[in-house]
Amino acid sequence: MYRLNCRGFLLLSQLLAALVLSQLTGCASNEKAALTAVPTPDGGNQIAVTEALQLQGRPYVYGGESPSQGFDCSGLVYYVYNRQGMRLPRDTQSLARQLPAIQPEQRQPGDLLFFNTDRPFSHVGIYVGDERFVHAPSARTGRVMVSDLRQPYWRERFMGVRRPQARYSLSLNSSIDSSSCRLN
Repeated sequence: MYRLNCRGFLLLSQLLAALVLSQLTGCASNEKAALTAVPTPDGGNQIAVTEALQLQGRPYVYGGESPSQGFDCSGLVYYVYNRQGMRLPRDTQSLARQLPAIQPEQRQPGDLLFFNTDRPFSHVGIYVGDERFVHAPSARTGRVMVSDLRQPYWRERFMGVRRPQARYSLSLNSSIDSSSCRLN
């Protein structure tokens, strides 16, 4: 038989209490709480937001990644950030896996929002601020559009936030000493 000292008993009882509480709160409601962002001093990536908003109305095309072709969700993200010299992964799973996670309340314009529309991290959009994001939702909607995180459909499917950063940018001179790039 196992013997518990006072400290072990206290730890076990706290663990049990936490487990019971987590189960009770899970039963209280299926609805996720509304997401609210905390403003940050640097304001995010306004260039990405402006670029993405200008693409509203462009057609949804599975595999599309340009204004002439149309866009799917990750193609829109790929295009917008590629225009800034940032070479991001082309699919939602890789974006979610490779980019740094941000707490939802710390999101800024230009951050990527991920959703579970048919599997985890199956949809992505670009946060524009004021609880809204621009994305290429589906062939059914047919176009790039802005949606609201407060809508139950998106709120219930929200999974997380990732922040594209300059370290993902493509540099043709990354392996060359800068002194060898001078013009004579």
